[in-house]
Order: sequence, then C-alpha cells, then structure tokens
Amino acid sequence: MDIRKAIESIWENRKYTTNDPKTAISHLNEEIAESLKALMKGDVDKAKRELQDAMSCLFIAMKVMDVDPIEAVNNQVKQMQKRNEKIMILKNDKVEIYVNGILKGGWSIWGKEDIKEAEKLAKEFGCEIQYE
Repeated sequence: MDIRKAIESIWENRKYTTNDPKTAISHLNEEIAESLKALMKGDVDKAKRELQDAMSCLFIAMKVMDVDPIEAVNNQVKQMQKRNEKIMILKNDKVEIYVNGILKGGWSIWGKEDIKEAEKLAKEFGCEIQYE
C-alpha cells in the first residue's frame, strides 16, 4: 500500500478528531509510553500492539503538521547516511579529536591510565583511534 494512501485511510478512520499539533503529538506520546510500559513488564505482544497504535498516531500527527511522509523518509535516510568522521589521535603526550578533518579539541596525556581512558572515550563516542 502506498504510504500516502495509508495515511489518508488512517486519517479518515481515526478515533479522535483534532487539527491541533499538540493534541496529536500528545496521543503519540501516550502510545509510545504504553508500549514502553508493556515492554518493561515483559509483555512483548502488548508492546507491539501499542507500537502499532503509535504508528497510527505518528501518521495522524504528520498529517496535522503537514509533513510529507515520502519527503520525511528521504530526509531521514540522507541524515542517517551522513556520518561524521570522528578520529581520535593519540600522540606521545596528548590526544586530539578531529571531526570531518577539523580539530575540535584535545588534552594532555600523563600516563598509561590516561591512554586507557582516552581509548574508552573513543569507543563511547564512536571515534576511530589512530596512534602516532
């Protein structure tokens, strides 16, 4: 089914009527919260049902806010494909952080423990590590 047709069908069969973005997003938030609560209680089937309800609420909110679904998906794909190239360079006495080739910061290294901490930070923030 075409996504735009699906959204129109959901819009026409919705349980509540609103043109207020805050109300629409509030309904979306409630369904997401219910899904999370069910998941935390170990009820995966209920969590899935609530998540499906949340999808309908998302489509309703998108319609209320005049968001084109195809454009939104394309924008998200582009954004996710843009990955920042993050590099941490460990030198003899300092650490330097580069994002997309631009130096963003650094600090001094005083010992092996500092190197271990820098490596730990690099993994946490998704940095490639280079040693010089």
